[in-house]
Amino acid sequence: MSEPHPRRAAITGIGVVAPNGAGTETFWKSVKEGISVLDRVTREGCEQLPLRVAGEVRDFDPSAAVEERFLVQTDRFTHFAMAAADLALDDARLGRPETDGSPFSVGVVTAAGSGGGEFGQRELQQLWGKGSRFVGPYQSIAWFYAASTGQISIRRGFKGPCSVVASDEAGGLDALAHAARAVRRGTDVIVTGSTEAPLAPYSVVCQLGYAELSTEADPARAYRPFTSAACGFVPAEGGAMFVVEDESAALARGARVQAVLAGHAATFTGASRWEQSREGLAHAVRGALDEAGCAPEEIDVVFADALGVPEADRAEALAIADALGAHGTRVPVTAPKTGIGRGYGAAAVLDAAAAVLAMEHGLIPPTPNVYDICHDLDLVTGRARAAEPRTALILSRGLMGSNSALVLRHGATSTSSRGARSSKRSRGEPHD
Repeated sequence: MSEPHPRRAAITGIGVVAPNGAGTETFWKSVKEGISVLDRVTREGCEQLPLRVAGEVRDFDPSAAVEERFLVQTDRFTHFAMAAADLALDDARLGRPETDGSPFSVGVVTAAGSGGGEFGQRELQQLWGKGSRFVGPYQSIAWFYAASTGQISIRRGFKGPCSVVASDEAGGLDALAHAARAVRRGTDVIVTGSTEAPLAPYSVVCQLGYAELSTEADPARAYRPFTSAACGFVPAEGGAMFVVEDESAALARGARVQAVLAGHAATFTGASRWEQSREGLAHAVRGALDEAGCAPEEIDVVFADALGVPEADRAEALAIADALGAHGTRVPVTAPKTGIGRGYGAAAVLDAAAAVLAMEHGLIPPTPNVYDICHDLDLVTGRARAAEPRTALILSRGLMGSNSALVLRHGATSTSSRGARSSKRSRGEPHD
């Protein structure tokens, strides 16, 4: 009797709400052209704070994307999540479970780092300015980092396995891995990703304790990782959501498989101990490659964590070389986040979205605002590089010490998850 074919977790839908636009088409156009949208912080109450530059999501009207009954009980980061989830589900051509299947077949997994600071600030201002009668009941839940998982599942009627990942900035990749495991274990569909809204004054003040935060006032100089002028990272809001489902089931219903979540691993090396993140990140990369059945030389592009702190940048460059060997200095590396900001838990999922689109369009996007590289990396700068990437490695580290690595394979790559160590990649296959 033959063994059943192993389930492979595939991405079939992507939804993006980012500083450079909403929707994958707008997002990708900006990313591939290397456009930087970093600018002076305009949020009310932040004018006198040391943070000068950020990646703000502008022209986002939550009332146009989310029903009023959900708006009043949720924070801006959850508005982003609900809007991005809708875009991802539309991209995957999935409707409501009552029409397309059992509600217990769809689950939700999100990650968040900052939670709902804007909602909380507004309610606290009401408390101190007007009194307790002016504080709504949703203050107790809207700030909570699990709010997006709960509200997406309630709003869409999803009753499958739901969870939230709290592992620092690395949580975005960890959420994708959690979703992949759930699909491999039998869940039909998982909606997963991360969104953040850390630019309310209350949230910004909390971030000022991070030594890694850039306080440079010039948007073109505020976030320049891997250079001698690196002075920290620029925070951002927004994020991305994905639809993840079993590859065979997706193909059977006629869905477009955009990528396969092939391998993941995570480690922990301690807060701000950047010299130790080298070993931890390299270990995570090796673990992700092993799970994906992927040889180092098969990695076609690396999406870097790119913290923008000299010690951290050096540790990451060395970790890539440690894990990928000689290939580590030759493989193209990019960090599109330097044009939109590093959105905490959402940063790496936006990288994942960019990686899927890069494999689809045959282009490696550049790293905006970076040109004088001082590390032994083949960093893509200036213009996008024509290529045929079939396998992407995405890296993420958190300020509290989490390290995560994720391997994505292009949807048209037909090698099995354990057979990819041989050189059987079909580079001549057409794009989806």
